Amino acid sequence: MTRTIAAKPVNPVGLGCMNLSWAYGRPPSVEDGAKLLHRALDLGYDHLDTARIYGLGKNETLIGETLKGRRGEFFLASKTGIIVDGDKRRIDCHPDTIRAACEESLRLLQTDHIDLYYLHRRDFTVPIEDSIGALAELVAAGKIGAIGLSEMSADTLHKASAVHPIAAMQTEYSPWTRQVEIAVLAATAELGTALVAFSPVGRGALANGVHDIAALEETDLRRNMPRFSPENWPHNAALIDRYNALAAAAGVTPAQLSLGWVLAQGDHVHVIPGSANIAHVEENMARYDWRPDAATMAKVDALITNDTVAGPRYPAAMQRTIDTEDYAAD
Repeated sequence: MTRTIAAKPVNPVGLGCMNLSWAYGRPPSVEDGAKLLHRALDLGYDHLDTARIYGLGKNETLIGETLKGRRGEFFLASKTGIIVDGDKRRIDCHPDTIRAACEESLRLLQTDHIDLYYLHRRDFTVPIEDSIGALAELVAAGKIGAIGLSEMSADTLHKASAVHPIAAMQTEYSPWTRQVEIAVLAATAELGTALVAFSPVGRGALANGVHDIAALEETDLRRNMPRFSPENWPHNAALIDRYNALAAAAGVTPAQLSLGWVLAQGDHVHVIPGSANIAHVEENMARYDWRPDAATMAKVDALITNDTVAGPRYPAAMQRTIDTEDYAAD
């Protein structure tokens, strides 16, 4: 039961590798991260997703060093476009920057070929056509297999596709983050572009993984996200309790319900949940082929909507870097 990206069959549940190096508190040791990666391949994960920004190259390095002997077993995706220089961070999708970043990713990943290379964010100072042109040159040179976009709009996707086929659009999608349904979900289906959903379990919230927000580590990105704020979390926690009951009634875990719900949105949809916990990686793959029935889908849709979740998905400063369509503010 595979789905395709860039004409290659992969398991619809891939592995987001960010957590192994960055983002949700203290990452695991290199040794533990390596164990998780090997376990993931053994379980059937054959689509691994990373990016240069994850640990400032540490994630690509971990994958390259750990899996160089198993490179033929998985579809490899990475990203460029978010550049960090010292304490300064910028979005840069100039052609020269893209070319240099790709060379560095190839070096860190210890491979001569990245199957899917994304622009991580839209650079509003560079025409998207110019950025895609540079990526198309990398495809022609055999350094990347296909081009992807991340957190971009349907309009940007259409403009990019006029220059070169876009194999994948990566964006956040779960029962409580549905901006993709405004336009991108339909546009990807129309163009034959895979939709790759990151954070498909609501950054752990829909995996029964967040209980006490005060216990989140200081370095955890969720501390700065409005839905996990002291003002909004009590409302959202009550909503999640009701969601967890729906999962129990369906005979699956909350994470499995969320993954199945996302995958039910179209045959071109993929999910890339991430975790630094091997048990969670096993849980996410265990029911990869399960989909909720129509009644369960309807119950989830009735319970969790843009109007019933408290708080936007990003703080205002971060939202300004996102090209994906958004719901109108109240």
